[in-house]
Amino acid sequence: MTSAPVRDPIADHLLTPQNAAFLLIDYQPSQLAGVQSMDRDLLVKNAVSTVRIVRAFGVPVVHSTINVASGRGKPTIPELAGLLTGDEPLDRTTTNSWEDIEFLEAVHATGRRKLILCALWTEICMAFTALDALREGYEVYPVVDALGGTSPEAHRAGLDRVMQAGAQPISWVSLAVELQRDWVRQDTVDAVIEIVLTDRLLKEE
Repeated sequence: MTSAPVRDPIADHLLTPQNAAFLLIDYQPSQLAGVQSMDRDLLVKNAVSTVRIVRAFGVPVVHSTINVASGRGKPTIPELAGLLTGDEPLDRTTTNSWEDIEFLEAVHATGRRKLILCALWTEICMAFTALDALREGYEVYPVVDALGGTSPEAHRAGLDRVMQAGAQPISWVSLAVELQRDWVRQDTVDAVIEIVLTDRLLKEE
């Protein structure tokens, strides 16, 4: 079997390391404590795997927090902060990241039009940001199993709302394989196998 020639990584309609950026918003202790839509430990594991994947592929990261400077919020949880050295968080007061000037400038600076999105909570910080990005012509890909809402119903409503506006939901595993696409691309094969299989799916609990 012969693989087809590699498609234009910028123009490809699927996600590639060259056409996507990753937004990580508000993975902070109080937001995590309010998640009621899925097991919080599993959510953190999935978010960690997502960040490791985008790091392995060199996808640009825009990392944001809310209310840390004011003292109302705590910084990004250590499990994720330790993976994001070099991508200092942009702290906001707005619940909608798209209404923060520095955040918006950082997204524009990536030059990417496909946005992979992880934010807490689903129905607020994810939905508001996604809706504004979609309105500006970006493609938005919420990582559905690395998101959490304040109830199962709120999580589903947030996802439904952005999907009706054109967002394309993905899982963290499908993200990894979409970025890899062909196992002949050796530079990232070992990392994908380690992150997806060795450390997660085939690991005995």
